[in-house]
Amino acid sequence: MPVDVAQQLAVFKRGADELLVESELVTKLSRGAPLRIKEGFDPTRPDLHLGHTVQFNKLRQLQDLGHHIIFLIGDFTGLIGDPTGRNVTRPALSPEEIAANAKTYTDQVFLILDRDRTEVAFNSRWLSPLGADGMIKLAARYTVARMLERDDFAKRYQGGQPIAIHEFLYPLAQGYDSVALKADVELGGTDQKFNLLVGRELQRHYGQEPQCILTLPLLEGLDGVNKMSKSLDNYIGITEPANEMFGKLMSISDVLMWRYFELLSFRPLDEIARLRVECSAGRNPRDAKVMLAQEIVARFHSQAAAEHALAEFESRFREGALPETIAEVTLHSAGAGLPIAQLAKQAGIVASTSEALRLIAQRGLKVDGDVVADKALLIKAGATVVVQAGKRKFARVTVT
Repeated sequence: MPVDVAQQLAVFKRGADELLVESELVTKLSRGAPLRIKEGFDPTRPDLHLGHTVQFNKLRQLQDLGHHIIFLIGDFTGLIGDPTGRNVTRPALSPEEIAANAKTYTDQVFLILDRDRTEVAFNSRWLSPLGADGMIKLAARYTVARMLERDDFAKRYQGGQPIAIHEFLYPLAQGYDSVALKADVELGGTDQKFNLLVGRELQRHYGQEPQCILTLPLLEGLDGVNKMSKSLDNYIGITEPANEMFGKLMSISDVLMWRYFELLSFRPLDEIARLRVECSAGRNPRDAKVMLAQEIVARFHSQAAAEHALAEFESRFREGALPETIAEVTLHSAGAGLPIAQLAKQAGIVASTSEALRLIAQRGLKVDGDVVADKALLIKAGATVVVQAGKRKFARVTVT
């Protein structure tokens, strides 16, 4: 295997979950020509978060290897609604919502990708002209039995949950994107594997060499449990203010920090491994967390903003005598979250909710360095916060 191919393969596989089929990718790379690498995103929400950037980071790494990157906006597939991971039919968006969100996506993605070296495509360009006749012919390429092999469809079918016919069209439409773009490689989250495999099969039907598939892990949100999601309020938006982004990154658990290093950092893997060994040997994990937070803030803002965010964080926490080690507590909420007095009691930093309420009245209870003034403050499910009672009692609390 040529050295340059081996080096490229290592970049493809860094942080990836699965590569299908590795031998086929080696063959494609050995030809020496830039590969056409696509990833599609349905603009279902107006803003992007760090969870999305796991894929964008990989695209940028492959772009820097000289490959042709296609950032595909699913303005047509977004009208159908991706059924991936859903136990009910996903509501479709209006064309106006799609257009507005697509504009935001194109603005934000170029915080990572090189605008001049990225092809931006919209799948309505080839899917809309298919019409009814073309869609029927496309549907004839796949069977209902194969569709029901898909995990979420199978669970809904077995559970008596409705599956609308148009939902079967989604993986077919996404697969046809690969045909239209003549993709050599397609990236996607681990939850997209079925759709990516449909693309391989459709390419064979249309006489094309099937694309290779690279699946990437789904990044856990601030709670360390669920996938990062705006709907769960456990996310870090890539356009959030630098200080807010820095503070959220510093709030993650020491265990989750290494997951973020693996999927979000551009540092060499051997450097991350050394850092992890040092922390296991006694180095304060907060040092590593600061390095991670500064790297990410600098990426989306500037190095100066990252330095300012660190100074602001230290003035709020270290000068406030934040201890070197803080108890990590996970609390479960049956609803939207936990009231602050109840959370403080369950976290063990006060003896009772009445004590917590007295502290609030005395301005002696803090959340993330800010004095709690509202006795009705609700810490939402999905949030991780540092709670301080008086001068000496602290806990980093995750609400799930």
